Amino acid sequence: MTTGELSQWHATNPDTYLPPGLAEPRPWQDGLDIPYWEAIERDELVVQYCDDCKAHQWGPEWLCHRCHKFDLEYVKVEPKGRIYSWERVWHPVHPALQTSCPYMVVLVELPGADNVRMVGNLIGDPMRPVTIGEEVEAVFEHHKDADPPYTLVQWQRTRD
Repeated sequence: MTTGELSQWHATNPDTYLPPGLAEPRPWQDGLDIPYWEAIERDELVVQYCDDCKAHQWGPEWLCHRCHKFDLEYVKVEPKGRIYSWERVWHPVHPALQTSCPYMVVLVELPGADNVRMVGNLIGDPMRPVTIGEEVEAVFEHHKDADPPYTLVQWQRTRD
């Protein structure tokens, strides 16, 4: 699929950034990330927060990265950040992505949460230049027809 064909596919499939055929994400078997999945289903972004040392962290862990206490909870954070790093993916990492390249993956720093970082896709034209520090906001991509339904967090630029 050419870049133009991929752009056309995205235009005719506005409810998803990902092509059909990918394995659907599931919460970890230990249940640690269930609050995250429940929050993004409500269009809310959450990260873990240590009430003891007042630090935010991501990804989910049983203990605090800073003070090593077990006093963690999930807290809602502003779904806005800035691009810390990025990669234009040219080679598919899954057979379902065979015709979806190139696509953009970004590492987003969340200033409202101690600058913790999250990975996601940058939606839009994959050939558009990316600037480190560029502001982005979360887009909650709901897959309600999946069994069971799930939601993904993607990222889009706040300015065009």
